[in-house]
Amino acid sequence: MLAPAFRTIFTWPYRIGLAGLYRAGFRAWQLTILSLATNVVIGWLLIRGHFFVSGLLLIVAGVFDIFDGGVARLRGEASRAGAFLDSVMDRISDVVLFSCLFWALAGQRHRLAAALGLSSLIVTLLISHIRAEAEAMDLALTEGLMQRLERYVLLMVGLTAPGALVPVLAVITGLGALTVAQRADSAWRQLRRRERAGSVRRRRPAQKG
Repeated sequence: MLAPAFRTIFTWPYRIGLAGLYRAGFRAWQLTILSLATNVVIGWLLIRGHFFVSGLLLIVAGVFDIFDGGVARLRGEASRAGAFLDSVMDRISDVVLFSCLFWALAGQRHRLAAALGLSSLIVTLLISHIRAEAEAMDLALTEGLMQRLERYVLLMVGLTAPGALVPVLAVITGLGALTVAQRADSAWRQLRRRERAGSVRRRRPAQKG
């Protein structure tokens, strides 16, 4: 949802930042680990109740996450192993971030916000799980209004803007559930088309005979 606008607005800043990281000698795996480490720090800050600082640090974690793939391609080191590492670290970061947010909100007895934080974690993991299962079946899934970039941007707003956290978590949950439905429907349709195509191919020899 936000990716096309971000690509248009931040094309040149992205290229400048990518060139700077490349010249500084960073490797893709280092940026991936730095992103995870930053999210761990954010989780600790959330538990301590420092929501505003956590929201600002999400920008740093997001920058590391955005540039790791670009650095890998620029160095000619892009690989399935690197993509696997990046995906696993992203899921760990999601769990750390939303579980610590749930912990913090539950500890402050904000029941509605805590419930929305937990539901945000659930739909986030479901979105990633459905895509992983689809890719294991050689399906391509890119659908969804609530992907990683949208979650990061919305959560930054929720943690830094007064009174915005509950509405933001509600949006993440609602659009996340819609994304789950979109991806499940897309995967089902692709599998059904594949099955019908296979059935037609199996019938053709019999028709010729």
